[in-house]
Amino acid sequence: METLSTSHAHGGVQGVYRHASLATGTDMTFSVFVPPHAEGARLPVVWYLSGLTCTHANVTEKGEYRRACAELGLIFVAPDTSPRGEGVADDPQGAYDFGLGAGFYVDATQPPFAAHYRMWTYVTEELPALLGAHFPADPSRQSIMGHSMGGHGALTIGLTFPDRFKAVSAFAPIVAPGRVPWGQKALAGYLGDDRDAWRRHDAVALIEDGARMPDMLVDQGDADPFLEEQLQTHWLEEACLAAGQKATIRMQPGYDHSYYFISTFMEEHVRWHAHRLKGL
Repeated sequence: METLSTSHAHGGVQGVYRHASLATGTDMTFSVFVPPHAEGARLPVVWYLSGLTCTHANVTEKGEYRRACAELGLIFVAPDTSPRGEGVADDPQGAYDFGLGAGFYVDATQPPFAAHYRMWTYVTEELPALLGAHFPADPSRQSIMGHSMGGHGALTIGLTFPDRFKAVSAFAPIVAPGRVPWGQKALAGYLGDDRDAWRRHDAVALIEDGARMPDMLVDQGDADPFLEEQLQTHWLEEACLAAGQKATIRMQPGYDHSYYFISTFMEEHVRWHAHRLKGL
């Protein structure tokens, strides 16, 4: 693992790192904020998955999470959204919603993407092992959050591993990718025509099929330009209500899809995670 940069913030250290990933077959870059802590302490971890076109840098630079994480003693981890580098396949038309920057947190099965697009394995297996080896992380206290495509990833991972993640939150998530254009394009391109495989990466379908998680918090802006076509938050509300899944789903008046929205509610989400990870 190579350290690309470290900066002191709120008594902790914000780092950016790179390593050669076995899962993706590429170099992968990620960021980690480690709060001030006593020597030998093991700290709870909040994972943050970013959205379409983003890298680790978007939330690292704009997310405004460090003060709360430093106060509450939380490690904050932000991976990239897709493999990158020479030989990594991209959308043939160069579209923003598929290929580079749009890995959708799945393990692709379709050529040419299957060679590198293994973001599910990277986020759920490889990067957690690396984090445990190099940082003071407590694997028994983890939660996950994300934005847009990353909100989709956080919800599906949380529903798949409810014993690992104590809580899940999301900003403007793609709740039912199998029903909207962004998700249909990505799931077909990465996973092919197997709709059962799609359901394993669709939060609403997972809940309908019996998956549950300990707790869920979702914030969605009512001025989000993607709400009606791509996000359809009401489908998640309806699925949770029908299944008895514990969830707080809030529509925030006037907010859009940007980091102005995310940064407004980030501290509240961090504190919500801390309460479930540490009882704070």
